[in-house]
Amino acid sequence: MRIATAAYPMDPIESWDAWTRKARTWVAEACAGPGADLLVFPEYGAMELAYLDGAAAAADLETSLHAAARHGPRAQEVWAELAVAHGCHILAPSSPWEAGRDRPVNRAWLHGPGGTLGYQDKQVMTRFERDPWGVVPGDPLRLFEIDGLKIGVLICYDVEFPALGQALIAGGADLILAPSCTDTVAGFHRVRIGAMARALEGQCVTVHSPTVGACDWSPAVDENHGRAAIYAPPDLGFPETGIVSEGGPDIPGWVRAEIDPAAIARVRQEGSVGNRADWAEAATAAARME
Repeated sequence: MRIATAAYPMDPIESWDAWTRKARTWVAEACAGPGADLLVFPEYGAMELAYLDGAAAAADLETSLHAAARHGPRAQEVWAELAVAHGCHILAPSSPWEAGRDRPVNRAWLHGPGGTLGYQDKQVMTRFERDPWGVVPGDPLRLFEIDGLKIGVLICYDVEFPALGQALIAGGADLILAPSCTDTVAGFHRVRIGAMARALEGQCVTVHSPTVGACDWSPAVDENHGRAAIYAPPDLGFPETGIVSEGGPDIPGWVRAEIDPAAIARVRQEGSVGNRADWAEAATAAARME
């Protein structure tokens, strides 16, 4: 599987045509040459849609939340069309989403060549999302299947919790996608460390896609730091650092890698350690704590 993960800058886009041109350009670039089978965009990358309602709407925290949510369904139609046109899978930028609750959820949609596979909602809210933004947890974790690989999504803060990653791994996940939006270098490293830890304990591959760059037009996503990367267990068949591929800090663009599903199966069966297989033993030992 050829994977491309984005370090994505958000722009104050003033027209729908300008936004669709940007989306088409990014996907075309990822699919150029040998192309990518799976494209991963970051958390809250859809907040740039709020600017379609004007600078004043984008500059107001509550108004921008609902503006992005209102444009969300139309944006997903574009991402779905691009997935079909390029014969690839796209985890679209996550967006505030009106999901029949009192407040919006944070939702990322996954589209493929054969149509939309579904969505993943964020499970655990950060302090900012809880208050003052008022974004709430959504529907439960789920697994998707692409070309024989089982794929889960842990949105930003979610990837910092072992229990969520372990639930996906227990369900058979081979690949975990970690779209993020962090306003400090420390925040980026928390997500990075979480993604690397999930790759280690699950003996799987994790894919990190951050937002990057300043957005002084938005109080929701005003600062963005990160580097796109693909991680794996530092063991048999994978780099000793656990870093398969990574970009530079805060540099927009695509980071790519080709992942062999057989390599994931092999490290689980023949690796120097058996983290995934030894979970039950570790859990039993933890329960014996005095």
